[in-house]
Amino acid sequence: MVVRIFSILIMLAMFDAAVSAAAKDTNTGIKKTSRPNIVFIFSDDHAVKSISAYGGPLAKVAPTPNIDRIANEGAVFVNSFCANSICGPSRATILTGKHSHINGFMRNGNNFDAKQWTVAKALQAGGYTTAVIGKWHLKSNPVGFDYWDILPGQGSYYNPVFIHMNGKRERVEGYATDVTTDKALAWLDKRDRNKPFFLMCQHKAPHRTFAPALRHLDAFDDVEIPEPPNLFDNYANRSRTLARNEMEIDRHFDWAYDAKVRKDERGDIKLPKPDRYGTPEYNRMTAAQKKRWDAHFGPRNQAFLKQYASGKMSHKDIVRWKYRRYMRNYLGTVKAVDENVGRVLKYLDDHDLSKNTIVIYCSDQGFFLGEHGWYDKRWMFEESFRMPFVIRWPGVIQPKSRPQELIQNIDYAPTFLDMAGLETPKAVQGRSLVPLMKGQNINWRKSLYYAYYELGEHAVPQHFGVRTMQHKLIYFPKTKEWNLFDLEKDPHEMTSVHDAPAYRETRAKLEAEFNRLRKNYDAPPFR
Repeated sequence: MVVRIFSILIMLAMFDAAVSAAAKDTNTGIKKTSRPNIVFIFSDDHAVKSISAYGGPLAKVAPTPNIDRIANEGAVFVNSFCANSICGPSRATILTGKHSHINGFMRNGNNFDAKQWTVAKALQAGGYTTAVIGKWHLKSNPVGFDYWDILPGQGSYYNPVFIHMNGKRERVEGYATDVTTDKALAWLDKRDRNKPFFLMCQHKAPHRTFAPALRHLDAFDDVEIPEPPNLFDNYANRSRTLARNEMEIDRHFDWAYDAKVRKDERGDIKLPKPDRYGTPEYNRMTAAQKKRWDAHFGPRNQAFLKQYASGKMSHKDIVRWKYRRYMRNYLGTVKAVDENVGRVLKYLDDHDLSKNTIVIYCSDQGFFLGEHGWYDKRWMFEESFRMPFVIRWPGVIQPKSRPQELIQNIDYAPTFLDMAGLETPKAVQGRSLVPLMKGQNINWRKSLYYAYYELGEHAVPQHFGVRTMQHKLIYFPKTKEWNLFDLEKDPHEMTSVHDAPAYRETRAKLEAEFNRLRKNYDAPPFR
């Protein structure tokens, strides 16, 4: 009897082992059921202020219901930041989990070293089928992806060209945000269904030139868009480099390229500079697309030109007109992004993929929406430095969570690997966010390091800094200036308190932390 029972137990153990083995990925030995799919939806220059899940003055006038759905069913990371606020370097940071000086892509225009380790290569080797579709912006071809289909350089909003894996280029009629999603969903249909998948769906929008889809041209015409309190910043009480910038809505926003007032519409009316770049998006439209574009902008431009020619508009009136035109177009591009996030979520629902698919929405950095009078990024000021990170992970993340910890895009690569049950190399500088997503009480970082290496684009100098929950310290090597901001008392960063006696102790602690982080991340000397 004992022998018979023992034999039955052995058979049951063998059966359980066989079932477990059958459920494991043949490449990794990890159970498939424990390996979620990952959909990473990525936009370009999306300010958190224009995502209603983050709240703020735009939430009511420009809601983003589909991105909000991810937040409501998952988490909004409230204190999410980039390591280097510029497009290419941010993308390289996400792929490598390393700061720009380590991964080698410090400035736009660099070539990404595709031979180095990336999270895509690790996931591919770990049994995932991988794809990147849309904006790439790293010059070298994607590596670590079973499939890729990318925009060349910045790409175009209208009738975009895509580069396929075979090197051929294809012009696709339509709007880039829609086309990118079309291609992403088509890949999901054709993917290898024997493996979990990692999809990077990467949009051009809402990057300059802020060209909305035709269906959204008038989406915000009847909306009163709130004006930031520092739209007319005079740049006093901070580094003298701020006043030298070339990214102001006032002095640097192009009439045709940005504000959509073409030269052929103006007649004898001469507008103040600048007007440098023409209308590349309009030029690539079909006749039918141009007709709809002109039907929208034509009457509105003529009304503005008539008012301008009357001489009754003050300087501030003109700036405010440009601000409103900028915001309506910017928010129009965001509206298409949000709609296409909804298309992806619906696909996952319709194909029974939602329960085992992590969905992330984020952008490569933030963006200035008139704050400090600006329309670009680059600076370590909050609107540029802060980036969205919204995530849904059914069964793991508590719905409507709002983690407060300081996170950075160096953390994405180790997070993806942790989600997939794969080891993170020691050389990776970020940390997995998974414990935070699970609500675990862990010892987390208290500060972040920032570095901007561009060589004067938009007249923004190289600068470096440290941010804690309450304070921010920025160093400008060229002018040897320090700025210190108390983010609780001065959330708009209008006055540096670096030399204030009351902040002497705070300044010393921040400088020590700044030097500690530079040593910890092996940062190069200032030049």
